[in-house]
Amino acid sequence: MTDVRTVVEQYIAVWNETDADKRRALIADVFTAGAGYTDPLGAVSGHDGIDQFVAGAQQQFAGLAFSLPAEPDAHHELARFQWYLGTPGAEPVAIGFDVVELEDGKIAKVHGFLDKLPG
Repeated sequence: MTDVRTVVEQYIAVWNETDADKRRALIADVFTAGAGYTDPLGAVSGHDGIDQFVAGAQQQFAGLAFSLPAEPDAHHELARFQWYLGTPGAEPVAIGFDVVELEDGKIAKVHGFLDKLPG
């Protein structure tokens, strides 16, 4: 089975990478070519769609970083994990929960849920 912890850490790194070229390279490493991403705020597919969605989130939440508060839970090429968005050491401004479908060691689909939003 895929090293899920590594894949999830790389996924979080995508969300934190603000250099567009480096982010695109990470996306190519982490996601299958036709990967899909869906959460309550949008649905996109492919590397371009994911890149644009992440870039938009980075603009909206400039200066904040994503982190993993606990180990991912995984079985049968599926993983679920919670994430925090905020400033290290402070109360997270957003909390979410993602379920990812893996294919050949990469993420094929993300199903995102938002538990806490700013404001």
